Amino acid sequence: MGAREKPQGNANSMQRVKVYRLSDDGKWDDQGTGHVTVDYMERSEELALFVFDEEDHETLLLHRISPDDIFKKQEDTIISWRNLEYSTELALSFQENTGCSYIWDHICDVQRTMHFSSLNHEAFHSMNSELRELPAVELSTLPIILKIVTESGLADQVQLTELILNDKPFPYRFLTWYQPVLLPDLIRPPP
Repeated sequence: MGAREKPQGNANSMQRVKVYRLSDDGKWDDQGTGHVTVDYMERSEELALFVFDEEDHETLLLHRISPDDIFKKQEDTIISWRNLEYSTELALSFQENTGCSYIWDHICDVQRTMHFSSLNHEAFHSMNSELRELPAVELSTLPIILKIVTESGLADQVQLTELILNDKPFPYRFLTWYQPVLLPDLIRPPP
């Protein structure tokens, strides 16, 4: 892993950690001591755990936080998890419990945001499969169109907007029926 400048942020003793990896023989191997932060990966919108060596500032650990990661907080000073990509168990042992709590809260916030974004994305893409087109725009179908609009969820409303915008005559037909009501001064001749 390449050299990287020591973060200028809050890299104080509260976030000083030892990095451990579980070996094949079941022992925790010390990978080094450094400072941990949660930050964006370079050229990415993904957040990761970074641990920079306290002496040479090399990257000791870079772990992209995933919604599938199962982090565990043990006692007050240890966070552990399984790196699914490399099939290995990792742990951060914090010098201070306040640093552990700070990073734990960050990880939980990141995962909560990921889960929320995932749910919104699924809701957006799980639209009513029957809603492929609107009924023909006529005075007799306006109550049906109104019902579709008012009873649709957020994702369906986006699809409805697209359907309306793609049906070029829709707004014009609608306005011609309601023009006397909406724009009465433009219809009446001036006195």
